[in-house]
Amino acid sequence: MNLVIALLPALGWGLNPLLISKIGGKPVNQTLGTGIGALIVGIIVQMMYTPHVATSTFILSAFSGAFWVLGQIGQYTAYSRMGVSSTMPISTGVQLVGTSVIGVLMFGEWSGVGAKIVGFAAIILMIIGVTMTAVTDNSESRAGLASGLAVLLPTTVGYWIYSALPKAVSASGVAIFFPQMLGMCLAALLYALIGGKGLSAFKERTSWLNASAGMIFGVSALAYIFSAKANGVATAYVITQLSVVISTLGGMLVLHEHKTKRELSLTLIGLGLIVVGSVMTAFLG
Repeated sequence: MNLVIALLPALGWGLNPLLISKIGGKPVNQTLGTGIGALIVGIIVQMMYTPHVATSTFILSAFSGAFWVLGQIGQYTAYSRMGVSSTMPISTGVQLVGTSVIGVLMFGEWSGVGAKIVGFAAIILMIIGVTMTAVTDNSESRAGLASGLAVLLPTTVGYWIYSALPKAVSASGVAIFFPQMLGMCLAALLYALIGGKGLSAFKERTSWLNASAGMIFGVSALAYIFSAKANGVATAYVITQLSVVISTLGGMLVLHEHKTKRELSLTLIGLGLIVVGSVMTAFLG
């Protein structure tokens, strides 16, 4: 049963990009739908567990969720410009590198010389992996890649802050779950009003269809909380890294995103390096 719980986040987060792409819509529709779906799950969890959380923790957690939306906007935009199979390994790798560095600099993680050597070796592996997945053989793909990276890389800061803020509070994952989902929804609503130029995004069918992706994200995030308790944080985290494998291969097999033989080989090797690097960092503490 513990293994099933551990696999749920990997499956949910891995399949989510494919579902979002299949449903379609503009990034504003996808972001709005995701925020609404995530809040629905957050409300259900809050009603079931009614955890107590301090006001300061609630606010920080809500800001964490809001910054997640910034990262998600960049990711959704990149899907349309460079494809899921190119976006996900790059996005995941950059997230992992950034959160690892923040953990060391701000929270004193990887204590000891040995841990730092292994940790930074893992970062180098992930950077090499990201670089390999970004290789493309034709000018049209390179143009799409450049356009996608121009949005994806700066907005990844949102994911870094989303991961870092909860470490600054002493509260359980269930306690901060609802405020995070609320922050996601409020930020998504704000983006829809600004990016959607008013209420138009609220009237479009794809916005509401994409709420299913938000619910899957919320259930996956909740499953990760329980998996960390049942299996330990390191094991739970490592298993979630299967999500990038699922989404990358799914982009090619399900969404029919084409890669040349060389691109495919480099993507698979790069993907492997990203996963190996993330596994190395998971056990450093």
